Amino acid sequence: MKKKQLIVGLVVLAALVALVVMGRDRMHFDFGAFGSQLALANWWKIALGLGCIYVAYLFRSIRWVWLLRHDKKIPPLSLLGTQVIGFTAIALIGRIADPVRPYLVAKKTGLPLSNQFAVYIVERLFDLGSSALIFSLALLFLAPGGMHPEPHKAGALSHLLTQFPLMAGIVERYGGLILTAFAALFLILVRFAGGRVAAVVEKFFGRFSKSFGKAAAQKVLAFRAGLYTMRSFSDFAVTTALSLVMWCLITLAYLFTLQAFTATPQLASMTLPKSVLLMMASGGASLFQLPVIGWFSQIGIVAALISGFYGVAAEPATACAATLLVVTFLGIVPIGLVWARFDHVSLRKVAEESERAEEVRTVNEPAL
Repeated sequence: MKKKQLIVGLVVLAALVALVVMGRDRMHFDFGAFGSQLALANWWKIALGLGCIYVAYLFRSIRWVWLLRHDKKIPPLSLLGTQVIGFTAIALIGRIADPVRPYLVAKKTGLPLSNQFAVYIVERLFDLGSSALIFSLALLFLAPGGMHPEPHKAGALSHLLTQFPLMAGIVERYGGLILTAFAALFLILVRFAGGRVAAVVEKFFGRFSKSFGKAAAQKVLAFRAGLYTMRSFSDFAVTTALSLVMWCLITLAYLFTLQAFTATPQLASMTLPKSVLLMMASGGASLFQLPVIGWFSQIGIVAALISGFYGVAAEPATACAATLLVVTFLGIVPIGLVWARFDHVSLRKVAEESERAEEVRTVNEPAL
């Protein structure tokens, strides 16, 4: 896994260097304007956004404790350190460090590691569901045409939107809610008939690739194992409430950070629905986070989205994208490093140990 990550990182780095070299004569990036945007930003709003992210970590800790309550009752904030250190590891090492949080929780609580991976799966599912619901609601309140790119930058997408306005309107308004409803129905089926769903998934995808079909079925069984951590409607209701509050805080962090760039009217007047669209796009860009290199690729992607969808110049778009990365992703790093120091946790060592534990768990997963 480490060799693959290194190879991918080097390929991405080489591609970025090649793009810079080929486009150096075409680039007209004004670093003075970039610095001015940062200097003129409302840093109180940026601090407020960072505060929302910090409070969201509190809710993340409380949610994990709640999901463990049937196995062991522990204080609500006792797992805050595992969350902070875990996300610090992801920020510095990359997505390969995802298993760090369940691994640290297992060590801290003395509960089986398999239980913590089940909780981790539930956490990911509720993160996806909560953000999807917020995204769907944002589409309902977005002004007609508000999510369409600038015509001269959209190309084929703009053509499709103008050719099929009715379909575009339905997808824009209700597409998110429809997809969220189907996803919720799928999870209900997995919870109560996971074995059958896994068998159907394996049979369907096995027609194209047996290995892929088996892997997809194992994912379904992993989802079912995770969903078994919720044993009553109250478990589901409280977990949903905690997840929604947490993602509302993250949404506000995006909104405050965008509005902090007062020198750019499009950003200073940013609305909540539009900030949600950017949050979802930014989240997609961070799914394959690589150490350090991924920071710059994410800044580039988010800056391009800000520029393309909201007509913002390259300099303020890049300044805003870089600030969003710091607020929503890297802002926890200083606290995590200090916390790891006090808890005598080596990020690199715990990342290696958790990766090995995840590989062993995957190998030992029961077959269909």
